[in-house]
This record gives sequence, structure tokens and C-alpha cells, in this order.
Amino acid sequence: MQETASRQPYFIGLTGNIATGKSTALAFLADKGAHIADADKLAHRSMAPNGPAYEQVVAVFGPEIVDENGLIDRAKLGAIVFADAEALKRLEAIVHPATFELLRWDIMQSDADVIVIEAIKLLESGNLMSLSDEVWVVTSSPDTQLKRLVEERGMNEDEARRRMAAQSPQEEKVARADVVIANDGSLAEFYAQLEAAWAQVEKKLAARRLTNE
Repeated sequence: MQETASRQPYFIGLTGNIATGKSTALAFLADKGAHIADADKLAHRSMAPNGPAYEQVVAVFGPEIVDENGLIDRAKLGAIVFADAEALKRLEAIVHPATFELLRWDIMQSDADVIVIEAIKLLESGNLMSLSDEVWVVTSSPDTQLKRLVEERGMNEDEARRRMAAQSPQEEKVARADVVIANDGSLAEFYAQLEAAWAQVEKKLAARRLTNE
């Protein structure tokens, strides 16, 4: 990644469990001019019919996960892997390397000073962690997560709990975070934390520019 190294963008790794508010944080950072490299969206792209992971995912999980249009039915695939930890590991072993290559390409196309790498599995991925100058973790209480999944995403409670249980504990993410942003209060409180964290990033960018002059 010589192109990336030569211009020295600042990398923020952003993660958090389901329904904690990552999308809102990403929108905030994009509004500040950061380039968003969404690893989870790139993972979905890797499983598109022309994507690098498509054929292997279908070979491993069977043609029944493919819909009438030739697309991988994410609901069917999700029902398999979120109910079986070993199946989830098999899927990740296929999708993660493909996603990282798409991510490298995405990063090299950007000239932004700050690049945000967003991934639920950020901390579990050595490749993604190696790029990150600092890690932000967005958190919410389990009760808040459950409420959002049921009320905002239309999941039934059992499915919501399964999705939550399939992810690594928030406490593990918090223990490895440089910045923790709690999202259980008002939107104004959430944005205040984001503004404070961004202000620190701007200071680091200014210091880096002085060092490089």
C-alpha cells in the first residue's frame, strides 16, 4: 500500500456491536470529510455474483442459499451461520481475506486526510487492526440494543437475542478501545462525544503536519 503510506492518512478503526449506533457515528465522520471504508458493506460486495467470495460461499453452504436472481440470500445464510458458531467461522475464513483486498483498493482511491475503517469484526481482524492509528468503540446497553432491534429493525425478540449473542462481548471491545462512545442517552449527548473525539483527531493531524513540514 505504498500509495496510502506516502500520503499518511490517519486511520480510525470504528466498531461496536449490533444496534449501538455505528451508522450515526459514520454519518458524523463522513460529514467531517473522512472517507468511510465500510468493511461490512465490502464483505457483502465480496459475496455478490461477481465478487471474489461468491463461488466459494455457495460451494460451502450450498445452492439453497442462492435466490432466483442468482444472489446470495443473506437472510438464509444468516440463519445458518448465526445458529452455528463453526459455520460462522467457515464463512469468515472465506469472506475476510476477500474483503480486505476490496478494502485496500477502496482506501487507495481516496485522498482524504482521515480514513475510517468500520467493521463489527475489527478487533478480531489482524489485517484491519494493523491499519488503525486508533480504535473507536460505540457502545449501548443490551436493553437498548434489544429495543432498537425489535422496534427499529422489526426483528422478533428471539432473533434479536441470537444476533446479539453471536457477537463478541462489548466489554472485550471496550478494553481495547482508544475512544469509547456511549450511546444510551440523547442524540445530543451522542454527538457531543463524537465532537470531542473528532477534536482530538484534528489535533493529531495538525501535529503530524507540523512534523512533516
